[in-house]
Amino acid sequence: MITGGAGFIGSHVVRLFVKKYPEYFIANLDALTYAGNLENLRDVENEANYRFEKGDITDEARINELFDQYQFDAVVHLAAESHVDRSILDPLAFVRTNVLGTASLLNACSKHWAGDINRKLFYHVSTDEVYGSLGKEGFFTERTPYDPRSPYSASKASSDHFVMAYHHTYGLPVVLSNCSNNYGSHHFPEKLIPLMINNIKNHKPLPVYGKGENVRDWLWVEDHARAIDTIFHNGKNGEKYNIGGFNEWKNIDIVHLLCNIMDKKLGRAKDESAKLITFVKDRPGHDLRYAIDASKLNKELGWEPSLQFEEGLEKTVDWYLQNEDWVKHVTSGDYQKYYEDQYAKR
Repeated sequence: MITGGAGFIGSHVVRLFVKKYPEYFIANLDALTYAGNLENLRDVENEANYRFEKGDITDEARINELFDQYQFDAVVHLAAESHVDRSILDPLAFVRTNVLGTASLLNACSKHWAGDINRKLFYHVSTDEVYGSLGKEGFFTERTPYDPRSPYSASKASSDHFVMAYHHTYGLPVVLSNCSNNYGSHHFPEKLIPLMINNIKNHKPLPVYGKGENVRDWLWVEDHARAIDTIFHNGKNGEKYNIGGFNEWKNIDIVHLLCNIMDKKLGRAKDESAKLITFVKDRPGHDLRYAIDASKLNKELGWEPSLQFEEGLEKTVDWYLQNEDWVKHVTSGDYQKYYEDQYAKR
């Protein structure tokens, strides 16, 4: 079972597993909240080894029903509330999904795998934000103490602790990964890169928090999916792995780079789009810098990013410009009708 498989990262993981491992049966459990979009998976929705199941990870009865039906031997858990701004507005929603939802999945695994944990695995996908904020130097390693600064990162830190607690208390086989910021196709347009692409295209203001000096490590989403595949199959029981792109950028520099790329692709005058940049009040508790040391994953399991950032960003821009209908459906809310049209009547 892959949870959150209709979301941005989850859909890339589902697609990879369905296509790469035809001998696996993949059940995609997603509640289809604002960021869950089944249009992300049109290319695999009719594959024989794939099934979509609508459901909420906080619904224990639904989770147990699916375990009884499919007899899962592994869970890749990506379902989460994930936007910091939303967590500031409604922190309890993040507690419910990220903490209680994770605990309900762990309970189901413990119950259904009791007495037979051979070749079983619970893989928890988390974030680098659990580590807090860095200064101008240093990197997050797997041994960095947790220091979450937002309701979102606090909820993810709590879920991480529950995963490891179930491993130590109940012997549940687990692996855990903490990843840096992702970018690429099918990204919900409230996040930085797709928001800027969409606003540049439509001559709308480009809102940048503070002075735009916050630094993030960026990873192409398909490289993240490959890392999850690698850890799922080769990671050591009870271990955690940091996943990063070795690729730090200030927010303002990314926005300028996107402006330059978009101006060229849209045939606009040089620096035309940069005039749309608008600095807005910084959000509360905005961490200054994240930077991942992914050397453990590289040295022990042989994974490394496949794309340089500039190349990945060009691919991302091209995808959004070539998939205007997807963007229109997402920004208008029409994407939420896809489930009713394609699944609810089956």
